[in-house]
Amino acid sequence: MLCRGIVQYVTGTFFSERAITDHKRWQLYSQWLDHQDPAVRANAVICLIHQANYLLDQQLDALEAQFINAGGYSEQLATARLSKRAEVRKPVPLAIAQDNRTTIPSFDQPPPCPRCAGLMALRTAKTGRNAGSQFWGCVAYPNCQGTAEL
Repeated sequence: MLCRGIVQYVTGTFFSERAITDHKRWQLYSQWLDHQDPAVRANAVICLIHQANYLLDQQLDALEAQFINAGGYSEQLATARLSKRAEVRKPVPLAIAQDNRTTIPSFDQPPPCPRCAGLMALRTAKTGRNAGSQFWGCVAYPNCQGTAEL
């Protein structure tokens, strides 16, 4: 298809499936970019800017759709972290007892916060008499200081 004497790029055509090198790409626009008339050069640059803007819009639309469907980086990271924690918390035999029922307790869901009934996260005490021990802490900390023992 010709538009003002230029072959247009159409998806699914012979031209769209061939890789265009930088040299060939330059040859497509060189007659206008090297033109003596500055108005022709300016129009060629405006056309290239328009094409770049269109391609960026297409990329942003695709990224927006991906973000809506799969979530952002932080959401994906949190989901992966929670699934890894759930995998680690599966019951593991401590020792083979006579009844074969001795296991480490599993935490399928963290308990609700005793103060605000919100979500709790597994935390490790850094200071104080319980330094190094784990506990459940409210994710709304410091607004909520609810805690629970394991």
